[in-house]
Amino acid sequence: MKVVTLLGSARKKGNTARVLGWVEEELKALGHEVERIELANKEIKGCLGCAKCKETPDAIACIQKDDAEGVLEKMIEADVTLFTSPAYFWGFTAQVKSLMDRSWSLVTGFHTPDHASLVEGQKQALLVTGGGQYDNNVEPLFTAFGRLQNFYKAVNAGELFIGGCTIDGTMPEDAKERAVAFARGIVE
Repeated sequence: MKVVTLLGSARKKGNTARVLGWVEEELKALGHEVERIELANKEIKGCLGCAKCKETPDAIACIQKDDAEGVLEKMIEADVTLFTSPAYFWGFTAQVKSLMDRSWSLVTGFHTPDHASLVEGQKQALLVTGGGQYDNNVEPLFTAFGRLQNFYKAVNAGELFIGGCTIDGTMPEDAKERAVAFARGIVE
């Protein structure tokens, strides 16, 4: 399988990148093709809400010319897309949120019988790291991701939250074991 991973953290060696590295290592060991896209290195402007992308339902067709189109094209070509983000104030990082907003261009006819998506049927997964626990902390990210899957007409291949992480890189002892099991699960 071709797996695209979207590193949504600005810290290239932070907790999210570290856990994602374990996931990617396992995916490669299982024989899958893995491409990491570091969103912090991309220029992805916010969605204008102009709806010009809706005029061409079989293409991305966003009028903005930045790195979003290239990332979205990689998502379309992938068998699995893995979104990753540290939890920032009960939400995704700005890098992830901008891409999600711009992915509006992948879908037409939402809430109608003509609902179509350029990533329909694709497996997608979510990996989140954070300092706190799940409750009253990161559950909004997972709720939003579930709704995004419905919007994309995609298949939720798995979700993983590694809480108890600190800025200095301390994380739970079982974090790597959980990351490896998660990697196996998203490509089953």
